[in-house]
Amino acid sequence: MLIFGGLVVLVTFAAIVKKYEARMVLFGAGLIMCVVGGVADSAITAFSKTMVHSTLVPTICTVMGFSFVMRYTGCDKHLVTSISSVITRSRAILIPLAVLLTWWINIAIPSAAGCAAAVGSILIPTLIVAGVHPAMAGSAVLAGTWGSAISPGTSHNPFVAELAHTDVMTVIMNEAPAAIITSFVVIAALTAVAIIRKEGASQERSQTVAAAQDIQSAEKFRVNPIRAMVPLVPLLLLILGSKQIAVLPLVDVPTAMIIGTLLALLVTWADPQDVCRKFFDGMGSAYGSVIGLIIAAAVFTQGMSAVGLTDALIDIMKGSESIAKIAGAFGPFIIAVLSGSGDAAALAFNGAITPYAEHFGMTIMDLGSLAQMTGAIGRSMSPVAGAAIICAELAKVTPMELTKRNALPMLLGVVSFMLLF
Repeated sequence: MLIFGGLVVLVTFAAIVKKYEARMVLFGAGLIMCVVGGVADSAITAFSKTMVHSTLVPTICTVMGFSFVMRYTGCDKHLVTSISSVITRSRAILIPLAVLLTWWINIAIPSAAGCAAAVGSILIPTLIVAGVHPAMAGSAVLAGTWGSAISPGTSHNPFVAELAHTDVMTVIMNEAPAAIITSFVVIAALTAVAIIRKEGASQERSQTVAAAQDIQSAEKFRVNPIRAMVPLVPLLLLILGSKQIAVLPLVDVPTAMIIGTLLALLVTWADPQDVCRKFFDGMGSAYGSVIGLIIAAAVFTQGMSAVGLTDALIDIMKGSESIAKIAGAFGPFIIAVLSGSGDAAALAFNGAITPYAEHFGMTIMDLGSLAQMTGAIGRSMSPVAGAAIICAELAKVTPMELTKRNALPMLLGVVSFMLLF
């Protein structure tokens, strides 16, 4: 039965890598293992229990609803454009600034693809016009699209918090220092790659007509500072109201997102009906994609338990923190690179292995954060990730050109986070 379970897991991840529908693959694999394990009904139990999860569903759905409202009202564009003005005055450090700004903006706009579209549409043409090689411009933005790993809006931090029986901000405060240091390792490495390849800002490098037109339109866009602040309000409420800082009363994620949405409505004077539609459209999108993936991953992990595979893996890693740490770091990382999604592998790992972290010398919070963080880092060098495809299209290069430049920085990022955490 263990051999059968191992084969099913390998086929599952191979199918995810080949871009088959991840929810179908995870659910189908989990159901098959539950049937073979003689507990077919447990698959449906896991499905039903997860689809009405009292913590994950409201958190993730309201974050996506808020994100849709930010896009509809244009507040995200005001934020990105206002910050990008710093880039044009700092030619010598264009690439480090581009990565750093994208990384921090990605915390407020937690979707990697959404952040790549919002930030990349402004920063990539700006970098190209300044003389940065187009592929390096796209790579710089893509390299910053894992900042969401320390955002309360990502699906993983609430998931890890639930496993560890703590709140989201405690998980984030625990992982943030190592993540911030790792971001500077990635920045330094990508800057070195740009210097070695001679792809940094250059007066001699030609500027394309399309890029020049894009940057002209960005320059004509008038930033409203109040609108630019709106996407940051929920994040500030969560940080200042966290148990660690406690400047404000404790605020949960749904409350912060609803406050941010109401503030956007007041600031922009948008049609309340349209804002309401966009918010619930975002919630529906989150349930269908993110929550759907979590539900399927829950069935998959239930199947692993049914055939005894989870217990076998725990026995292998029991008493050895180094093995667990390496598996938690490079397992999700490799799958994310190959599949373009850090979510499926990280959720499966955290669902099956992380609850037993104490058996092999780690805390649930640490192992869970390690898996989700390295999965996000791996996605930022994958040529098939949505964010990579968007950045490549904006830079008018192939996604593989971005992967070639980001491979070493992201690999160093995984090693750095694993050692620091």
